[in-house]
Amino acid sequence: MKILHGILLLFLACVNGIAQERYIKIDNFRSDYVKSRNVEIWLPPGYYENPGKKYPVLYMHDGQNVFNKKVSGFGVAWEVDSTAEKLITENKIKPAIIVASWNTNEYRYMEYFPEKASEYFTREDKEAMQGLVKLMKVEYNWLADEYLKFMVKELKPYIDKNYHTLSNRENTSVCGSSMGGLISLYAISEYPEVFGQVACISTHWPLLFDNNNMSPSESVRKYIEENLPSPKTHRIYFDYGTATLDQYYEVHQQKIDRIMKAKGYTKGKNWVTRKFEGAQHNEQSWQNRVDVILEFLYKK
Repeated sequence: MKILHGILLLFLACVNGIAQERYIKIDNFRSDYVKSRNVEIWLPPGYYENPGKKYPVLYMHDGQNVFNKKVSGFGVAWEVDSTAEKLITENKIKPAIIVASWNTNEYRYMEYFPEKASEYFTREDKEAMQGLVKLMKVEYNWLADEYLKFMVKELKPYIDKNYHTLSNRENTSVCGSSMGGLISLYAISEYPEVFGQVACISTHWPLLFDNNNMSPSESVRKYIEENLPSPKTHRIYFDYGTATLDQYYEVHQQKIDRIMKAKGYTKGKNWVTRKFEGAQHNEQSWQNRVDVILEFLYKK
């Protein structure tokens, strides 16, 4: 009898031949714009039990660090899935689908730097950035516009076609840390009709990795000042720590906060900037505050 019961459960979990997995990994998701990469998808509890229900979607960068520490580049993952599951079960946040696209190590800096901000570089800025890129041993060729085309024209349509999504702007969010914070803010600025919410974690404002030369960072601020989307239709989260690389961030974030105010954003309403005293620039620190991030995006 137990064997028959087990077979029945297996059958119900494989309706139409499709296993009802809540974690899906797509190897080498093909793109016409950027290098192919792995994509991971997490479906919230109750997804299969409520086939008529649709869900908001959170897109995250550096996908190998989002769910599973076994594939994380640093042996620690954000564990966004387990935190989201806990918060959903406790009825603290709305259920959401989470999509994590992996980075491609050799192109990460080039794909995540806000490409149009380079148009504001002075000659000295360009030379400094070229020197940095040379040290990274990659070609001086910004790729963020192509990366966003991958997200908006390829990845999002695939997710909307194959999963039960709320595909409008209000229900489409994007999140990343460090350079991933920059590309997230760039995404909502370049495609304000697609992304309605953004979470920028330990955003890497000091492009040269310290504050000895802050001039290139000014180009990013000029871009943001001219392209930040409307506070009437968008919500933005920033945070930063105070240790390791994050020790350089506060002075930059304060300047961004002034831009936010000038653009009409209201703290506590459609914008938050959080300071985490003692927090370092690493996956463990970001894992520690995933609940804060998810509650900003999806709090009931």
